[in-house]
Amino acid sequence: MPLKTAMKMRLLPTMDRKASVVWKGSLREGNGTLTTESGVLLDTQYSFRTRFAEGIGTNPDELIAAALGGCFSMALSNELGRAGFHPESIETTTTATMEELPVGWTLTRMLLEVRAKVPDVSQAIFIDAALAAKTNCPVARLLKTNISMTTSLEL
Repeated sequence: MPLKTAMKMRLLPTMDRKASVVWKGSLREGNGTLTTESGVLLDTQYSFRTRFAEGIGTNPDELIAAALGGCFSMALSNELGRAGFHPESIETTTTATMEELPVGWTLTRMLLEVRAKVPDVSQAIFIDAALAAKTNCPVARLLKTNISMTTSLEL
């Protein structure tokens, strides 16, 4: 679909996105698979080992980090576009920190490390756009957690 057509499309007032999960066995010895509606993740494996040690597969925490990074990057592109700037690239690395607290393992904070190449933008406009994106990103609003950020603008 051409970009102009896509931009003219009306956004629906609600959207549903689905993922299916199957877990088999006990916490430590069991394993599971994740499948997304889009099919990008198809029977992707995860387990106790991929979450708390090392192993082949994913885990819920890195998926949350990826969701926040992807959402934030899109929101930053939007904020820059609204200010009249067109990013050549936005690279976001998201770190999800999980700590063992008295209530159990808890995601306690997220760190966004952002590098972008945006022709003709000033550092001040870039920082304002990044802060607005962090506030307006739907995944960040859902998480309601401590999200810190570092930025780097390539000249």
